[in-house]
Amino acid sequence: MWKGRFKKATADSVKDFTESISFDWRLYKQDIQGSVAHVTMLAEAGIVSKLDRDKIIKGLREIQGELAKGTFKFDPALEDIHMNIEAALIEKIGDTGAKLHTARSRNDQIALDLRLFVRGEVESIRQKVRLLQKSLVGFARRHAKVLIPGYTHLQRAQPVPIAHHMLAYVEMLDRDYERLSDSYRRVDVMPLGSGALGGSTLPIRRELVAEFLDFPKMTQNSMDAVSDRDFILELLFDCALIGLHCSRLSEDIVLWASTEFGLIDIEDAYCTGSSLMPQKKNPDLAELSRGKTGRLFGNLFSLLTTLKGLPLTYNRDMQEDKEPLFDSVDTTKAVLQILAEMIDHTSVRAPRAAEMVVDPLLLATDVTDYLVRKGVPFRQAHEIVGKAVKHSETKKKAASQTHRRGVEKIFASVRIRHQGCVRFG
Repeated sequence: MWKGRFKKATADSVKDFTESISFDWRLYKQDIQGSVAHVTMLAEAGIVSKLDRDKIIKGLREIQGELAKGTFKFDPALEDIHMNIEAALIEKIGDTGAKLHTARSRNDQIALDLRLFVRGEVESIRQKVRLLQKSLVGFARRHAKVLIPGYTHLQRAQPVPIAHHMLAYVEMLDRDYERLSDSYRRVDVMPLGSGALGGSTLPIRRELVAEFLDFPKMTQNSMDAVSDRDFILELLFDCALIGLHCSRLSEDIVLWASTEFGLIDIEDAYCTGSSLMPQKKNPDLAELSRGKTGRLFGNLFSLLTTLKGLPLTYNRDMQEDKEPLFDSVDTTKAVLQILAEMIDHTSVRAPRAAEMVVDPLLLATDVTDYLVRKGVPFRQAHEIVGKAVKHSETKKKAASQTHRRGVEKIFASVRIRHQGCVRFG
């Protein structure tokens, strides 16, 4: 594609190092979609004939069919998906195919392809977020009457419905959904027509391309348009935060599935065993979901680091944007999907939950509130209940067995006159 400028052919080692077709082939649908819109605009603007337009579009559709069937032959020497498709088009329809790249650079071509891809992936991930939310809501409905200890610092705190616990993740995921929806607005901008960096002197009509591809807005600065990858960074951040939330959910599942908690049972089909210990039933799906969060964080920081020192406009470093993008969207969708399936096949061991929640110390805050309603200042009520708990520990009795004499001493030590016997439980 640049043989007019160079006397020597590109070295094989350089071809191997610079190729991206091994991963950017995934953009073929978006590349053909953008090319069809571009050549349609060229015809409308009178830059190419309608006959040439029809031949190019027919050739592109045939190539798309070959790519979809897996019969297309990629040439790594052509570097990327854009040049592979263009070369195949020229081979298929002759010199007419060489007109496709009129008024277009690979710089604005890839900017368009990436926006089309990210736009679709944002919607796909949103659907997966909703899928996990529905699974969590279903779990909450199935176990609406089950109480468990709520925890702070991983210490038992207050009794809560397990449904309330799981619905906390629905709220987190709802914020994730909103973030994805918000970032969609910044993805949904049409960059084609920016050329390599300075636009085109040909009478192109960018608004037609935007209309054909259903973009509500067009980029305003051609230099920014070809070098902007903010929309990818936003999606990678959204994926990282979704991963963080899924990791916290996974940690709860791992704890609850342990013998020490024994609170939930995950169906065998969604667990794994041990190659050595026959008794093991491991919550590996939750552990892997937790572990993959590190990859999502890494992809975000990788691209942030790549972009941080680049001068305007396009630099070849930006080829490194695709693998983190592809990996993050694939990983995020896979995690959301498998967690939804696993939660659909997870049940609570109600007897164990009842055993855990019967601890009277879980009601210490309620006793404090009771004293406040009786007129005891909160700080003094807090001290009274704390001393009652300590008294029960010293006497090696349950807090519910702290009777009148012990309570009288506690009230006296705080200089509060008691009204009747206060009992825990």
